[in-house]
Amino acid sequence: MAARRGRLYALGVGPGDPELLTLKALRLLRAVPVVAYPAPEHGDSFARSIVAAWIEDHQREIAICIPMRPGSPPAEVYDAAAEQLAAELESGCDVALLCQGDPLFYGSFINLFTRLAAHWIEIVPGVSSLTACAAAAAVPLVSRNGTLAVIPATSDEDQIAARLAACDSAAIIKLGRQMVKVQRVLRRLGLLDGAVYVEHATLPTRRVAPLASIEPDQAPYFSMALITMSGRSDGRS
Repeated sequence: MAARRGRLYALGVGPGDPELLTLKALRLLRAVPVVAYPAPEHGDSFARSIVAAWIEDHQREIAICIPMRPGSPPAEVYDAAAEQLAAELESGCDVALLCQGDPLFYGSFINLFTRLAAHWIEIVPGVSSLTACAAAAAVPLVSRNGTLAVIPATSDEDQIAARLAACDSAAIIKLGRQMVKVQRVLRRLGLLDGAVYVEHATLPTRRVAPLASIEPDQAPYFSMALITMSGRSDGRS
């Protein structure tokens, strides 16, 4: 009889507030012998900090170092991480992989998912930054037949403008160093005055403000702008 292979649970742990962890994610976190999570080269893992109160001493931890630099981490980073996780699974250990927000919404897990496709994987969705920011700002994202665009701030100006023109509301994510460009595009389109800025949506350091009031060097990478086309200041809709 073949030896049992371990199972990988990709747990969405939400955007920061531990109370937003789902009951299913908590149950699986408590049940596994191995807990893995992304971590920066220096400092603590944010994903781990969300669930730290529930990690037991008997559970073995694997910190997956992912460089937090402009641009995508090199493929070798994910190759090495996938090999490490695969070794655990092949030895029969179940592993909980902590994923900030939702595993399949702009998550680094997606790069591991494709590399570990031969293994048994269960994905547990989590509260995403998108819905957390909308709740913090009390901004309805979309309703009825409306359309919503999620636009990375790293897109070029023409791409951002084109995507805004094709939707009823939008979220521009990962503002950080792109703030000057994003404010310039929104100003040109008459959307800046109605745009709402959100950072750290579920944490004590939460900030919600008009996007026009934010100085470019104040926005962290994990911040977001919420825009509705009805908020145009140039009279168009």
